[in-house]
Amino acid sequence: MGMTSVRMPDDLMERLDATAARLRRSKGWVINDAVREYLEREELQQHRDQETREALAELEAGSLVDGDDVLAWLDSWGSDNELEPPR
Repeated sequence: MGMTSVRMPDDLMERLDATAARLRRSKGWVINDAVREYLEREELQQHRDQETREALAELEAGSLVDGDDVLAWLDSWGSDNELEPPR
């Protein structure tokens, strides 16, 4: 397992100490948990940004589906006359 050191302002260190004490966890555990959550959020944001860029490229290329066709398809779900997804 890797190791690093981090400088942080006194007020942040006090909050870290208080949170670790309240949770009955080590400061290292709290820091690992916080960094893990931060990285997961950042990776999700990167994924969403990439999906948005891809969707915009499809839009610019003219790859569109009519909204009314999508709504009609959704309304047909579960019925005897369920429609095929619009293309």
